[in-house]
Amino acid sequence: MYKAFFGLNDNPFSIAPNPHYLFLSDRHREALAHLTYGLGETGGFVLLTGEVGTGKTTVSRCLLKQLPDNTDTAFILNPSLTESELLATLCDELGIVYGDEPSLKQLTDLISKFLLENHSKDRNTVLIIDEAQHLRAEVLEQLRLLTNLETDTKKLLQVILIGQPELQQLLKRQELRQLAQRITARYHLLPLTLEEVALYVQHRLQVAGRHEPLFHKSAIKALHKYSGGIPRLINLLCERALMASYAQSKVPIDNKLVRLASAEVLGEEPEKKSLLLPVSIAASLLATFGIAFYLFSPAGSIASSPSSNLSPNTNLSAGQSQSSANTADTVTSQAMAQVQTAKQDINTHSLSSSQRVLNSAIAQSHEIDTAYASILGLWGKVPYIGLSACQSAKQQGLDCFQQQGNWHSLVRLNYPAVVYLVDDNNQAFYGTVVSRQGEQILLQLNEQQLWVSRDWFTRHFTGTFEILWQAPQNQPKEIGQSANQAQIQWLENSLARINDRAPRLVDYFDSELEQQLKAFQRQHGLSADGIAGTQTLIQLNLYLSDAGPRLGQSKRLY
Repeated sequence: MYKAFFGLNDNPFSIAPNPHYLFLSDRHREALAHLTYGLGETGGFVLLTGEVGTGKTTVSRCLLKQLPDNTDTAFILNPSLTESELLATLCDELGIVYGDEPSLKQLTDLISKFLLENHSKDRNTVLIIDEAQHLRAEVLEQLRLLTNLETDTKKLLQVILIGQPELQQLLKRQELRQLAQRITARYHLLPLTLEEVALYVQHRLQVAGRHEPLFHKSAIKALHKYSGGIPRLINLLCERALMASYAQSKVPIDNKLVRLASAEVLGEEPEKKSLLLPVSIAASLLATFGIAFYLFSPAGSIASSPSSNLSPNTNLSAGQSQSSANTADTVTSQAMAQVQTAKQDINTHSLSSSQRVLNSAIAQSHEIDTAYASILGLWGKVPYIGLSACQSAKQQGLDCFQQQGNWHSLVRLNYPAVVYLVDDNNQAFYGTVVSRQGEQILLQLNEQQLWVSRDWFTRHFTGTFEILWQAPQNQPKEIGQSANQAQIQWLENSLARINDRAPRLVDYFDSELEQQLKAFQRQHGLSADGIAGTQTLIQLNLYLSDAGPRLGQSKRLY
């Protein structure tokens, strides 16, 4: 019901395992690499563990897609079975026919025959068991016996066990020590980090059709806090936060909405604000202004009140004398600190006129739509009423591309960009980088254009920026080993042009081209997999395009 309001064409935070929303963090990629290694020539058992909702099943599904075509797979989702039931389920998955009420031996013989025939056909057989922590010890032992069938170089059945951390404890049992020794690779999948949570949320939004960030930086921190980095919980929290945001017509989503979503999803009460804190702050401010007024008045200078006025001969009882002296010293030190603060406050009134203009511009730049309107204007385009900025751009032949980076990333791409900034109080505001000269950039804040230094920009830049660009027509989705010769030559020519070298004539995707591509991917924070996928092709075309405005005089800065 809220999709049109947020400019979405799908529900981005469904907990259903939709392959279109596949997000592999560095941890997931590492887990995938371990599983792939474990299924090498030596075979045996491979172990993947992790807390509920960390993405273990996602990794296993991704692994299935990467298995060679000569692989037969059996996927068991409900392992709460007896030995006979497990073997019968394995037969069902592999298409092995068996009679009514077969014995354990009959099932074992049929599976062994299938494995031998597969090996003779040069085919591999892989068994994947999800929720493996529920397997009984005797069932695991039966699996181990199945893997006894082997040649001189490999196991004929390879088994992947996927489960919660309890699976690790199960395999430590004395009767399972033989199986534990056959585990050739194991990996424990940890939750997402704060940075990965931000990338995960934005990835799902982009797949669903929204390229502008929807969650404030504080909301991402709250998501990480309440979800613990568990992707499934992140989805649930984001879904509730979107509904609350829609109900309140409030964009972007802040930490308060996430906290309320957490109370609803996790059953945790939102933190109650204490009345004591505002009262204490008010009292402190009142005391500060009172002391400052007294100290700066002609009759109340601290310098005219030497500490010798508090001598031991003061008409006080012996018991009160020491206490009063200590109190006086404390008050004096506090007063001096408050005087210093008061003087700093007074100094703020002497800010330069340019600083006051900048502060005023920042105060009027808390609406992201204004920044997007500015960048559309640089391209000679306009925002459309009722559409998001990226939808407006799409209607006018442009695409949005968001990236995480720094000063160097902006300079390298050389495109005007909407940048996400924070002020000195860590409050978000938005601007448009219009132009660049050396170590300064021209930043548009609302209707003001101001030159700011690289140092100032770096201190206030959150790392998120978005550009508009004109995507080429008929671009392939991927260029890899199986691409045609024309696509491979285009990739070689593009990388050569970016690296300012002469292109080679290539007939196939050779190792030199792969290394050049991986170097480009690493330079731009992409997965260095040696395959020019969607994100890599976008980065390449951003450099190669001649369309649209640029920050500097040169069309490109490589």
